[in-house]
Amino acid sequence: MTTTQQLELGFNGTPARNLGQRREQRVARAKWWFARMRDAVENTWQEQTQPRPEQIVFAGVNRRIEI
Repeated sequence: MTTTQQLELGFNGTPARNLGQRREQRVARAKWWFARMRDAVENTWQEQTQPRPEQIVFAGVNRRIEI
């Protein structure tokens, strides 16, 4: 017994999803996110004009705290 027709199964008649479009949307969101992060980093470095204060230890000064 041979059959010449192919059996097709579906999910309630819904068409298959186009995965290529989903990938393009993900790539577009990723590009947008990384562009925002680059802008944030660049703006942070430009705003900081003075170096942060340093903690200085004076030589010869010993302080002891007893509890």
